[in-house]
Amino acid sequence: MNIRKAVIPAAGFGTRFLPATKSQPKEMLSVIDKPLIQYSVEEAARSGIGNIAIITSRGKSSMEDYFDTSPELEQFLEEKGKSDLLEEVKRISSLAEFCYIRQKKALGLGHAILMAEKYIGQEPFAVLLPDDIFDCPTPCVKQLVDVYSEFKGSVIVLGRTDEEGTKKYGIIKAKQISERVFQVEDLVEKPGPERAFSDLAVLGRYVFHPDIFEAIKKTAPDKKGEIQITDAIKILLETQPVYGYIFKGTRYDCGDKRGFIEATIALALNRPEFSRRLREFLKKLMAHSS
Repeated sequence: MNIRKAVIPAAGFGTRFLPATKSQPKEMLSVIDKPLIQYSVEEAARSGIGNIAIITSRGKSSMEDYFDTSPELEQFLEEKGKSDLLEEVKRISSLAEFCYIRQKKALGLGHAILMAEKYIGQEPFAVLLPDDIFDCPTPCVKQLVDVYSEFKGSVIVLGRTDEEGTKKYGIIKAKQISERVFQVEDLVEKPGPERAFSDLAVLGRYVFHPDIFEAIKKTAPDKKGEIQITDAIKILLETQPVYGYIFKGTRYDCGDKRGFIEATIALALNRPEFSRRLREFLKKLMAHSS
């Protein structure tokens, strides 16, 4: 199955990162040397997806500028002989064909995905939440695409979580089909440990059948007035199967400051130019704090 399009919801205020997000989108905060959203864009591109809709809001134009060409910067780098940086700048603007769609009111993830209905049309598509960085041998979305191709149904990425995670993520009830594949029977958004069906959490990557749009339209807003994608998936389950897949790799939750710091350290340790000296620094830091 060839998934050609993806949606990246990026219209939120980023309040957990204030005051840094007062003047710039959370998605443009840098993890080492790349903005957060670039990790999702690159994951989609490595999965063979060439068309990406980014759901934006007021004050998010820096994302559009970032993935656009930059003739003045390119000329400057060429004149200075900085060929490596020049190639990287050009590469960023050629990762995909981008479409930017405004979400005028913050009405939840389900509503943000619905904003892309006309762009997607009647074909399956991926959704990547930019809060999550997946470091996987095979891109996480490509893993979901492969499951979609085999089972011919919408797929959500899963991971095991603890009691605290049941307060942060959607949790599923499911029938296990294979080592990593489950058929979803029910799911609930942020239930807490008392109401959680299992320890299987939904972790920010999806491949949807286009019927998800009709399910979203039928979804009632929650107490906050938001349309949750978890509730829309429950409605989709009434007419077709939905699958969950425990991905192979490591996920970093950059949705809060602690996770953002952890991702920065872990990814830096994977980079040869940083690894040795960073490990030495961390050892010294731990020695001084003990």
